Amino acid sequence: MRAFLFALALLALPISGIARAAVPAPVNLVTEATVKGAITDYLMQKAAPLNAQVTVKKINYQGNLKLPAGKVTFDVVAPERWEGYGTASVALVVRVDDQVKRNQTVLVDVEALADMVVASRTLERGEVLAFSDLAVAKRDLAQVQGRYFNNIDEAVGLRVKSTMRANAPVRKDNLEKVPVVKSGQVVTIVAENDVVRITATGRAKGPGAPGDLITVQNLSSQKEIAARVVDATTVKVDF
Repeated sequence: MRAFLFALALLALPISGIARAAVPAPVNLVTEATVKGAITDYLMQKAAPLNAQVTVKKINYQGNLKLPAGKVTFDVVAPERWEGYGTASVALVVRVDDQVKRNQTVLVDVEALADMVVASRTLERGEVLAFSDLAVAKRDLAQVQGRYFNNIDEAVGLRVKSTMRANAPVRKDNLEKVPVVKSGQVVTIVAENDVVRITATGRAKGPGAPGDLITVQNLSSQKEIAARVVDATTVKVDF
């Protein structure tokens, strides 16, 4: 009888007095490989327009992510002027159910190999390039920062501004047009439109290659005007 009464007393205790074990909140464990995969996908999309052989060489990120339960999404944002190759610091934004849970900077390095014109031998300053001086090979775009030739014909006939090693990419800023008009040279100034054509004799105030805009002095009026080089003896004024 006493045992029965003791059991009834226990049942009469308030529920709030019974200790309960804490239940941990659900956790999303996102692996390091998953994070790097999301960054890699972005980098490959960014580099797609380059028409190059792209390899992600480095993603400076480590560790798994412990996030609250929910839908996990990644946003990767690169600097506005970054073209998709070489090194860059990108922003990694991790969201759970559209709420930002992580925002950090990640250093990346992307190699992009593209077909470009290279020197087939050592090229010295002042040389005018011939077809035999050049070849096409794959080189990293980071070496030339986008300033390269992909067609040998574009570089033939240009002059070397500074020495280039054999097999080095031929940068556009390392070549220049060969002037056909010299400073002080007498030239024919042509001004024409659909109705009239006027010519005068002038003197070039500086050198210029075809297509270059140079200053020319009209020997009759002594006035200086801007004219575009046509060939070795002629410049043209637009009007």
